[in-house]
Amino acid sequence: MTAKPPNADSPTGIFRRLAHTVSWAVGTPAAFLAAVLVVLGWAISGPLFGYSDTWQLVINTGTTIITFLMVFLIQNSQNRDSQAIQLKLDELIRVGREARNDMINLEDLSEEELARLHTQFEEVRHRSTPDESGSDKSTPEKPADESETGASE
Repeated sequence: MTAKPPNADSPTGIFRRLAHTVSWAVGTPAAFLAAVLVVLGWAISGPLFGYSDTWQLVINTGTTIITFLMVFLIQNSQNRDSQAIQLKLDELIRVGREARNDMINLEDLSEEELARLHTQFEEVRHRSTPDESGSDKSTPEKPADESETGASE
């Protein structure tokens, strides 16, 4: 089942496009330079305004509002990137011959289940050197009971 992209004219679609565009734009050197110039302009204007409370309030209010709004835009972009990466990894696991399908949807496991799985892979790391017969023991054994990891195939 594939997720249907939001309609480009819907509020969700408009926000998605806006978040993507703004996240891209503010990550450019030009945006950084613009921010530096604004701060320098504000600092240079200090003597003109006698370093008044209003002068300080301008920069404090401006940066607070921008930071508040950017949190939502950046979080949206990170959520989308994480979801895209997760789907790509799930696809690689799905098509891999020896991949463990119970590794799909690990992000939905509890902290305890993730810790248990982490311990399994730590054991694999310690066993990853070839034994005397030359065989590599680096593949973790699948749990006997799939409910052990909380995931199902």
